[in-house]
Amino acid sequence: MKVPFLDLRVTDPAQRQELLQALEAVMDHGRIILGPEVKRLESKIANRIGSKFTSGVNSGTDALILALRALEIGHGDEVITTPLSFIATANAITVNGAKPVFADILDDLTLDPNSIEPLINEKTKAIIPVHWAGKACQMDSIISVAKKHSLKVIEDCSQAFGSLTTNNRHVGSMGDIGCFSMNSMKSLASLGEAGMIATNNKEVWEKIDTLRYHGLINREVCNFVSHNGRLDTVQAAFIEKRLDRYESLLARRRDTAQFYHDELSGLVHTPKENPQCRDVFYTYTIQTDKRDELQLYMAEQGIESKVQHIPLMPDQPVYKGITRNNSNNARKLVQKVLCIPANEKVSNEQREYVAKIIKKFFKQS
Repeated sequence: MKVPFLDLRVTDPAQRQELLQALEAVMDHGRIILGPEVKRLESKIANRIGSKFTSGVNSGTDALILALRALEIGHGDEVITTPLSFIATANAITVNGAKPVFADILDDLTLDPNSIEPLINEKTKAIIPVHWAGKACQMDSIISVAKKHSLKVIEDCSQAFGSLTTNNRHVGSMGDIGCFSMNSMKSLASLGEAGMIATNNKEVWEKIDTLRYHGLINREVCNFVSHNGRLDTVQAAFIEKRLDRYESLLARRRDTAQFYHDELSGLVHTPKENPQCRDVFYTYTIQTDKRDELQLYMAEQGIESKVQHIPLMPDQPVYKGITRNNSNNARKLVQKVLCIPANEKVSNEQREYVAKIIKKFFKQS
């Protein structure tokens, strides 16, 4: 059996027709950038996560870049973040002229709040927690550290739209700014690149609204140096349709995650969900000392898996040796992590096959 890690095709006839109708609506009104679908999507997401203001942008990377820029974080500043994330998190900091500083992670792969404070100095201006693989960070502890030192908090929610922390709070609504990626690989996906910024600060939101289009006011007067980071209407239209069925999509992902937990616990370390929270399982990440052998064996049996992400950001050539870090636990854990197919398109037969092959590997070894 072939089990792809992710299948980006639109194979459901009803969904395909729905998306084509959304495309036709955009072609009919002709407002290709920041059209009515963008405004509707911004409103729906603001209402859903409990933020006052949202701005659609063209990627999760741009969301981070513009968030930092809106908070005037740049040359000479430092921003503390996790070592385990897609490189966009660190690059967004660097593009703005600031320097990323890497803390450590907990065994659940999210930012360790206790590793932040030793890295804070007079240059530190912000913390960027990453809600890794759809699991919310310990935001109460992180925000407590930030308040103690008068730091801004920018939540990187690229992998976690719909994740809930304690008291049913949505990720992206607790820090100063929340940044979301909605590219085609994410659980709330477009058919290309897309992103969203959320905040409760009207002044910050108004600045982001300007920054996402070259710092222009009314398309004429430039107040800030920036670039074109607007969300195009077609992608917003596609995301809006997916948002309408997002809860059923998440339910399927969570059901598959529970299946894997039931079948694989005891063989590998499976992700544990805090009963007071909700994980969206952007990926289902197991941990095992036999990761490389298991991945090879699964590939031989037709199962695609991923390691996310090696090398760690502080060990990437561009950052190695030039940024401060305290990432000892991350370096241990990243040698064990393996993401197995768990998106909503994985069938019962496929997930049963994945579990069977993993069990067979450990029985043989």
